[in-house]
Amino acid sequence: MFCSGCGQALVPGQAVCPQCSRPVAPPIPNLDFQLQNYAGKVKALSIVWFIYGGLSLLLGIIGLSFANAFLLGHFGPIAHGPWMHGDMSPEWLLPMILRFAWVFIVLRSALALVAGWGLMQHAEWGRIVSIIAAFLSLLRIPIGTALGIWTLVTLLGYRNTTLYDQLQMTP
Repeated sequence: MFCSGCGQALVPGQAVCPQCSRPVAPPIPNLDFQLQNYAGKVKALSIVWFIYGGLSLLLGIIGLSFANAFLLGHFGPIAHGPWMHGDMSPEWLLPMILRFAWVFIVLRSALALVAGWGLMQHAEWGRIVSIIAAFLSLLRIPIGTALGIWTLVTLLGYRNTTLYDQLQMTP
């Protein structure tokens, strides 16, 4: 049992926390069961964030490699259509767009992997990073949307926040 104010370990039957003098709340029935159930949900969520980050990186690399080869003319004359001879020279525009896309793919994948790691460690920053990643992935229909909604439902709300805080205090 732990103090709800400072997190100090308490002896069963103690009326006041010896560190912060806060009255000890009576134990919540079935808290251990709820905490174990919630820990399983958070672990599954972190594993899915790892998978999502890895797949995003892999598919992004494949897609951008194909786009780079297509735009540089490795697929024949179809890559040199009439849109290549406009006012804006694509010699500097296309490499700039591809570099931006590479950076975007790497950052999005890194955010998903960091979110998974933070949830696996039950860190407070991991919860915050996961919520940010969930909001950013809502527009990635259908898997990103489903993962974002699952993350927000699992991590937001008073009950879930309290359970996540309890996860941080347990070894």
